[in-house]
Amino acid sequence: MSAPPRIALALTGASGVQYALRLLGCLLDAGCHVYLLVSRPAHVVIGMDTDLSVPGRAADMQRFFEQRHADAPGTLEVLGMEQWTAPIASGSGAPNAMVICPCTTGTLASVAGGLCTSLLERAADVVLKERRRLIVMPREMPFSEIHLENMLRLARMGAVIMPPNPGFYNHPQSVDDLVDFVVARILDHLDIEQTLTPRWGLEHE
Repeated sequence: MSAPPRIALALTGASGVQYALRLLGCLLDAGCHVYLLVSRPAHVVIGMDTDLSVPGRAADMQRFFEQRHADAPGTLEVLGMEQWTAPIASGSGAPNAMVICPCTTGTLASVAGGLCTSLLERAADVVLKERRRLIVMPREMPFSEIHLENMLRLARMGAVIMPPNPGFYNHPQSVDDLVDFVVARILDHLDIEQTLTPRWGLEHE
């Protein structure tokens, strides 16, 4: 039996944490081993954009999300931003893929520049150097030339640039439908089966 996919999921301080929270649940439901990183600004945004009262300390956050996803078969590890002994800080422990969702333009610049000043940035650097899949979801509007240059730089390194832009051809009826559209596309790029939204042209098959 093959080992479950190991996915690093990083939340940064941009609006749009709903995508990440939904993705976390889907990854755990799919049996993935998820390394979760939540920056301090992301923790603030969770409190502003949702009704969740997520603890700030990694150990407490671990218990919070384990209780929230108690029925999921996957495994969750919440990591601190300075936890340099974590597996994802080294190429020998690189995850199969990493998703930065949502991604601030500051994080975008740091990853594109290879700064590695936090575990999040180091993990992204490891994923790139090990030629694993890195999905970056910048949440900004409009984009400046600096943002676009950083996205182009990462795309040339092999990263997938995926701004959370939901489609409307499935006639969404709620905000949850829009979130599911974006999360479904992420899961597709992670090669994880999903049934969140019908595929284009395959609605009746």
